[in-house]
Amino acid sequence: MRIKQSEFITSAVKREQYPIDNRVEVAFVGRSNVGKSSIINSLTNRKKLAKVSQTPGKTRLVNFFLINNDFYLVDLPGYGYAKVSKAEKDSWGKTIELYLTGREQLKRVVLLVDSRHKPTGDDIMMIEWFKHFGYDVVVIGTKSDKLTRNELKKNEKVIRDTLKLGAEDKLYFFSSLNKDGRDELIDNLFLEFATDLD
Repeated sequence: MRIKQSEFITSAVKREQYPIDNRVEVAFVGRSNVGKSSIINSLTNRKKLAKVSQTPGKTRLVNFFLINNDFYLVDLPGYGYAKVSKAEKDSWGKTIELYLTGREQLKRVVLLVDSRHKPTGDDIMMIEWFKHFGYDVVVIGTKSDKLTRNELKKNEKVIRDTLKLGAEDKLYFFSSLNKDGRDELIDNLFLEFATDLD
């Protein structure tokens, strides 16, 4: 599958601001400094589709991007960044929770973790939450270019064990810098939801 077209549609805080055209949605979520915007830009081949910030925690809204005029890639607020007030953290949490609760169009959640580190308590809480609600979850280890092949193998076990991933749970590694395996990752994430497979 090729991503030929990607465009920003809307930012939302409340349900009534979400798109209402019933297209399938695939949501990306992760810690504030995990490189979420970079991976979205890398997969869509657009340098500035999702705003990359030097300040983690910049995404505070639910951002909807229309892919190939076919389905939505949804960018959720990053979590777990220490340098924001408790009130801000709470409001981000509510924004994420509101979107994830009862969103029928949402068919898959992509959880991003830093491939160099053991997943955090927040990451564990998120994946347990997704599974509790019955969502299909795919985990991607970002910034994988920073690791050797041996380190990746070792860290894959750490990530799987920490997040309690079974053999059937999907875990991929990706670097937004070298983009190795980009086309394969696009297929793994989106192909089953695409109507235009060209």
